[in-house]
Amino acid sequence: MARRALVAGNWKMNGSRDSNASLIHDIVLDVRKYPDIDVLVCPPAIYLESVGRQLEGSPVQLGGQNLCEQEKPGAFTGEIHGGMLRDVGCSHVIVGHSERRALYGEGDDRVAAKFRTAQICGLIPILCVGESLAERENGQTESVLARQLQAVLDRCGIEAFRRAVIAYEPVWAIGTGRTATPEQAQQAHAFLRDRLARSDAKIASSVRILYGGSVKAENAGALFGCPDVDGGLIGGASLKSVEFMAICAAAQARSK
Repeated sequence: MARRALVAGNWKMNGSRDSNASLIHDIVLDVRKYPDIDVLVCPPAIYLESVGRQLEGSPVQLGGQNLCEQEKPGAFTGEIHGGMLRDVGCSHVIVGHSERRALYGEGDDRVAAKFRTAQICGLIPILCVGESLAERENGQTESVLARQLQAVLDRCGIEAFRRAVIAYEPVWAIGTGRTATPEQAQQAHAFLRDRLARSDAKIASSVRILYGGSVKAENAGALFGCPDVDGGLIGGASLKSVEFMAICAAAQARSK
């Protein structure tokens, strides 16, 4: 089954009103060259509304970087409810990013709760999974991926993946300049798809699985050429419009 490629830019804790405006201007100007892919940007929460206004009328979608797992708004100072993300125009939200897991102690159960809340609020969750360098070197990649994925399956069920995206992001490749080889990426993506297929082969074949981990213009084509790699979750390279659009061009070429 053909899966439309998705290129998602995760700006992390970067940007300013001026730099965001310049970046989005350039992306919106060029994105129509790539009609066969979906493009998404995920700026810091404080800039979601201003970026969203600039995206109006363009095909570029808006996403959040995180949300509170609480299903209803309330006394949770500093948190962001999924309904608030929808209110400012978000269609997607990242859950379980490796930095949230490692730096803020978000375990599999909490990530699964966020995934569920995102869908309750009408958002498409981008579920991040991935192993550390030590786990890879100890041959634990598949067991880690299986555990992280199973936590969501146990809470939400396979049907939830009809409206979800998965992002495989090997922790050892994020912000390090190291990138999984196309063979390593394909192996991990195929494993994730196979795990879903145990519950529903049709859903497994349709879900988009992105690669995240030092994706650049120079390696995007090889990564996106893998049969189970459906695009990328792009970090630092998404802050440079020329680089980001070159990655979009690689995704467009994959879709032909």
